Amino acid sequence: MKAAVFHKPGDIRVDNVPDPQILDPRDVILKVTSTAICGSDLHILSGAVPQKENMILGHEFMGIVEEVGAGITNLKKGDRVVVPFPISCGTCFFCTHEASPACENSNYEHYGPNGDMMDQKGGALFGYTDLYGGYSGGQAEYVRVPYADVSPRIVPEHLTDEQALFLTDIFPTGWSAIDWAQLKGGEVVAVFGSGPVGLMAQKAAWINGASRVIAIDPLDYRLEKAKAVNNVDTLNPHKVDVVEAIRAMTGGRGADVCVDAVGFEPERSFMDKVKATVNFEKGSMKVLDMCFEAVRRMGTVSIVGVYGSTYDNFPLHRMFDKGITIKQGQAPVLNYIDKLIGLVNDGKVVLDDIITHSLPLEEAAHGYKIFDEKKEDCVKVVLKP
Repeated sequence: MKAAVFHKPGDIRVDNVPDPQILDPRDVILKVTSTAICGSDLHILSGAVPQKENMILGHEFMGIVEEVGAGITNLKKGDRVVVPFPISCGTCFFCTHEASPACENSNYEHYGPNGDMMDQKGGALFGYTDLYGGYSGGQAEYVRVPYADVSPRIVPEHLTDEQALFLTDIFPTGWSAIDWAQLKGGEVVAVFGSGPVGLMAQKAAWINGASRVIAIDPLDYRLEKAKAVNNVDTLNPHKVDVVEAIRAMTGGRGADVCVDAVGFEPERSFMDKVKATVNFEKGSMKVLDMCFEAVRRMGTVSIVGVYGSTYDNFPLHRMFDKGITIKQGQAPVLNYIDKLIGLVNDGKVVLDDIITHSLPLEEAAHGYKIFDEKKEDCVKVVLKP
């Protein structure tokens, strides 16, 4: 079969690789019909999240069940499903306590309680390096889905792939950022980053009762997309002091909720890069710093952008003085996916309006390039095997 394979930083190719096989009675083999490139994949492309061996990438995918293991009773050949990106066994302590991204069994080589940079990670993820389980991803014609009696969800027949695909990751991730803040209604929500996850967090904020949603991004074309699909206010940090602008929009207080949907690889200056090198840091936490400044006292900061190292000058003093509540991590997709499928099915949210490029799988390298380099006004790439 054909698959998008990571070879080394900056080098992704579409190769011919062996078809996946059933390895456990709880496996299914999925014929992939749609898959997407995620911002998190770019961390592997850049080498910021290390991977030594060749690996099939992709944790946002859906398709048709081709083959089922002997232990699978909830799915049959021909079922069309979406697959959440965390791999969850369904039976361990964390899976039974609504914390499936911390699954104790799916990442058996690198699982541990510490959460270290290079070991002791949480549960496994599809196509996301050996540190997160070493499972082949779904940017391929076929993919093996382990523990398939736990996570996959059958898609309503009348929904297109494009309408349902983002239930795998970015919509549940954006939803998590807002759900963690426990909106009561009437809050001002500032979302830092108008990439795919940021756009989904904006949608989730409106659905959960926000009175105002502010999108922050240094790229005008992404702000234009946010305004067009989500009817938000927009701020470009190249044009305004974002923190002061947010305070001016909120009576001097700051936003009730700030969402970091960027993570450790934001747009950076030369001096930012020098500082990171000197301090042995990966990327920068400049966006998170802005969130801590822009949120109101006793407000909430939700972090769904990825961070991969320790950071010098962490602003603990500001967090304490302002009484900020912080929630972060991989989205517990299984906690939300049934509700979110219902929202899409009932027409209460539109997800496919963020797609800017739909390409054949053979053009995966081009898709990565334009997404990574912010070319062709690229916001979200969907690949078709």
